[in-house]
Amino acid sequence: MLKKFTLMLTIIAMVTLSSCSLTLPVTATSNPVGSKVGTATATGYLGVLFFDQDASIKKAAKNGGITKISTVDINRKDVLGIVVTYETIVTGE
Repeated sequence: MLKKFTLMLTIIAMVTLSSCSLTLPVTATSNPVGSKVGTATATGYLGVLFFDQDASIKKAAKNGGITKISTVDINRKDVLGIVVTYETIVTGE
């Protein structure tokens, strides 16, 4: 009984602690960094087989009301490779 409990606790800890988040710069322009920030998010299931939304730079800029893009970053969150979320972060004016 104790071995099963320990195994179950280990599995729960692995699942809980195996999430990863990483933000990376994609590009920057010569435009000054503006006060506006726009984001767009898409979540992929079973790795990256299919996504439920649009996380493009164009969509993030539109969401933030940005016409002159300064910087673009991508934030990737991964849970066991089963659920992967991409967030595009755009700054500018």
